[in-house]
Amino acid sequence: MASQCTNAHSPSGSYVTLLWHNRLYFYSAAALVFGIWFSLKVALKRRSFSNDVGLWLYKSVKKDGHSAEIDAAVQVSGVKIFYGSQTGTAKGFAKDLAEEVKALEIPAELINMKDYDPDDQLADECTNKSVCVFLLATYTDGQPTENAEWFCKWLEEASTDFRYGKTYLKGLRYAVFGLGNSVYVGHYNTVSKNVDKWLWMLSGVRILTRGEGDCNVVKSHNGSVQADFQAWKGKVLSRLQALVEGEGKRSCSGNCKSHGCSCRDKQRDDLEQTAEETAAPQHDGSEEEQLETSSDEESAGSDERKSVVDVEDLGSMMEGLKKAKHTDESQGDGQMVRLSKLNGVKKGEKEEERREMITPALREALTKQGYKLIGSHSGVKLCRWTKSMLRGRGGCYKHTFYGIESHRCMETTPSLACANKCVFCWRYVQEKQPYQELAVQDALEKHQNMIRQFRGVPGVKPDRYEEGLAAKHCALSLVGEPIMYPEINSFLRLLHSKRISSFLVTNAQFPEEIRSLVPVTQLYVSVDASTKSSLKKIDRPLFKDFWPRFLHSLKALGEKRQRTVYRLTLVKAWNVEELQAYSELIALGQPDFIEVKGVTYCGDSGASSLTMANVPWHQEVVSFVQQLADMLPQYEIACEHEHSNCLLVAHTKFKVYGEWQTWIDYERFQELVRAHEESGGQRSFSALDYTARTPRWALFGAQEQGFDPNDTRFQRRSKTRDISGC
Repeated sequence: MASQCTNAHSPSGSYVTLLWHNRLYFYSAAALVFGIWFSLKVALKRRSFSNDVGLWLYKSVKKDGHSAEIDAAVQVSGVKIFYGSQTGTAKGFAKDLAEEVKALEIPAELINMKDYDPDDQLADECTNKSVCVFLLATYTDGQPTENAEWFCKWLEEASTDFRYGKTYLKGLRYAVFGLGNSVYVGHYNTVSKNVDKWLWMLSGVRILTRGEGDCNVVKSHNGSVQADFQAWKGKVLSRLQALVEGEGKRSCSGNCKSHGCSCRDKQRDDLEQTAEETAAPQHDGSEEEQLETSSDEESAGSDERKSVVDVEDLGSMMEGLKKAKHTDESQGDGQMVRLSKLNGVKKGEKEEERREMITPALREALTKQGYKLIGSHSGVKLCRWTKSMLRGRGGCYKHTFYGIESHRCMETTPSLACANKCVFCWRYVQEKQPYQELAVQDALEKHQNMIRQFRGVPGVKPDRYEEGLAAKHCALSLVGEPIMYPEINSFLRLLHSKRISSFLVTNAQFPEEIRSLVPVTQLYVSVDASTKSSLKKIDRPLFKDFWPRFLHSLKALGEKRQRTVYRLTLVKAWNVEELQAYSELIALGQPDFIEVKGVTYCGDSGASSLTMANVPWHQEVVSFVQQLADMLPQYEIACEHEHSNCLLVAHTKFKVYGEWQTWIDYERFQELVRAHEESGGQRSFSALDYTARTPRWALFGAQEQGFDPNDTRFQRRSKTRDISGC
């Protein structure tokens, strides 16, 4: 008992008891100490955050503003200063800027835009670590100056061409300054705005917000266009110097605590400059200024993005255009227009009651893609192979197979309507629409005007430019179904009267029209599949009786005496396993030639589920054609155009004394078709009457693989991107 009492009153026991009875005071003291410690910690963090907020905000602004990436330590190999000048003002500004840049010990090159080939050189600026500065004057009616005309045209087309892609100029650092006069409200500095926008659409990186010089001293921000340029030039020089100085300070993280660190001063200067550039557009609510500081993600759904979708990828616009179409129909008189058996259309009682085939939305989209529209139903456009051959870079596969001069070929259509909606078609389809007569002369003039735009373009051969002004061939395959045009025979006669050869493509849905067709230089049918189920899946025909129409069209083709062609488009996982069925269709129509081409991927589209996985390699196409030719005793592989992923199978009747005669004697054809017309159709002729020898470089197995040795093969910077096209 005594022992227990001793333990209860021991010093240690008393201490524990005391702590227990006063535990509330101890808890409060601990909480107070923790609170003081936490407050001091927060205060220290706030001080550190205040010191580093400039760097953080600088990174955020650059990220949100779609400007340069935060890696400021990029090398600047030099500055290229481009000028588009008419009176010499922009050129003078360019010289002034070049001298100032050189004073900073940065290499500078002065470039007249007329002497610069963007197709060859602009992509290289993305990798050679140069900075491109564009000084651009706006000329009459908002057009570029004469020396900048080609550059601007190329850039506009590239910005909406799926073959280049949205990242074609990724890595290009640039700045733009425009010279204009605000008196002309509708055209003030439009050229510089457009060039800035097109570069941005191709993933170019702005190092500075676009500057604007105003010749109208009343509204000029600095009193004159010269003063406007001087103010903008100062920003450019500061920005360039900041980029160069950033190269030597890669070891500095920006978190150094030394007040003398020049890295932090540079970051603060950059922050102030970037904040100024970012805030500037807020004072002007224009669409262009808002576009400048928007990221790709923020602008993905903007009207500007939607309005420049490439015509060869218009599938993504289908829903919007359908709505526009329904709106147009609801505003009209509701008159029904039906396809007839003979000419594809039932005319209304009055000409003025006809609805236009081209809706306003479609007209705007086609026009932005460079299509020259004729009336309410037709169009003409310059093929990329025309541009290629003008510059001595080779022609299309038709040049290899048939001797067409691509730079003298006019690609047009008298009808935008079509009976199919093929999954691989890059053309927007608008069916069941009325027609107006197409003036051949109008198409020729528009084609000639597009050729004239190549005058003085770097690389264009003068002799081919002169030849290109006079169209010698007409490819009736641009958009839609040309044979549906009710006056197609008159159209063809007009072409032949002007000694222009005709190459007409039909989708094999109008057998009677094929039978009633006058002689053409070469008549094609698209055989996109060989069975009813696969044809329905690929072509998505509009007619319920599409399969009988298809078979009857092939039979009608076999009745023609002039040159006939089957065009096969191979789509992996869709139609490459139908060899036996293809051979049966070939026996049905007995065509003179069979073109087999791998499908061209035109980018993601809401109208098609195709991907790059559906594009066959050239060797796969060759293998398919070899197997097909083995099943056709009267056919052999004649020619190859590797650049287009295309081969030609020809009937052996065109192999005369061991030499292929797939090319065309165009002068002879004109003589024969004239005699045919003068005799009222009594004097006929056949495909063998206007053949010409095929050159050896065009033959299958030749080392050139179908590329004309008289031209020079040109490879783009990105070899992985498919730009083959047709």
